[in-house]
Amino acid sequence: MPNTAPDSKAPAAGAQRVVHVAVAVIVRDGRVLIARRPEHVHQGGLLEFPGGKVEPGETVQQALVREIAEETGLRVPESGLEPVIGIRHDYGDKQVFLDVWQTATATGEPFGREGQPIEWLAPEDLADADFPAANRPIIRALRLPNRLAITGDMEPVAEAVGHLQQRLAQGAPELLMLRAPGLSPEGYQVLAQQVLPLASERGSRLILHGRPELLEALPGAAGVHLPWAVAREFDERPVPEHFLLGVSCHDAGQLEQAQKLSADYAVLGPVLPTPSHPDEPGMGWQVFQQLVAGATVPVFALGGMTADQELQARQMGGQGIAGIGFWWR
Repeated sequence: MPNTAPDSKAPAAGAQRVVHVAVAVIVRDGRVLIARRPEHVHQGGLLEFPGGKVEPGETVQQALVREIAEETGLRVPESGLEPVIGIRHDYGDKQVFLDVWQTATATGEPFGREGQPIEWLAPEDLADADFPAANRPIIRALRLPNRLAITGDMEPVAEAVGHLQQRLAQGAPELLMLRAPGLSPEGYQVLAQQVLPLASERGSRLILHGRPELLEALPGAAGVHLPWAVAREFDERPVPEHFLLGVSCHDAGQLEQAQKLSADYAVLGPVLPTPSHPDEPGMGWQVFQQLVAGATVPVFALGGMTADQELQARQMGGQGIAGIGFWWR
């Protein structure tokens, strides 16, 4: 899919210099190309994605094409690069901006042209401890789809479950959030117990919506999504690492809280006006882009999203789109 986004994620000029690093996620047959850093360099011995500094006068796409060829011998057209995430990180001795792009169009057989060992690994085999600290959001982004589907009105429950079965049969989303704010906690658990096997048999990972304690009663779920009123109660991650943790956010301070909790993703919105929140005009794409640029967690655009806006959300630095309307018809 051609990428038409400008080189818009580059860090703004400021008094303190930030190293702009182009990072390539090269995908082939569901696996990602990984290299090991030489022992004598910064963060030596750790695993890394191919890439390097963006040179003066280069776009990030040009830098990626050059770095991929220099490091691996692979050939990649600029049009085959798609944005993944932008990450700002302070290592203490240096500040970096990781401008991460993905491609599935690389041709040739890779080899470590600089003597570095390289290998293909599945996203689920990428361990945080094996990579520099700034790479954690990249790993999270690679394990997430570009769409987070959310259930619509789940009352009356019997009719809603029947509708959900129809939607799953017509096209099950990879990641599905079960949202039913009108139900009591007990009623929600009963509903989730019905929905979990329906989602699992169709290949959907079910995300619960509410408090972390839901996972104790429903450990078969993929994770839990915290409304902001719940997320603000905690000072650290409230669920084990093997569960996904999401947070609803509306501004920069709330995104900072999501990062503090080591969330695997956040939803940010409303970006556009939406029928579910008719009194909220939406922040617009420009504000969304500005807020995402300062985040170090994958962010889904929420509010008024349609399927054809997925690419726009990604071009703005987001993980993709989240919502009800683009699939719950």
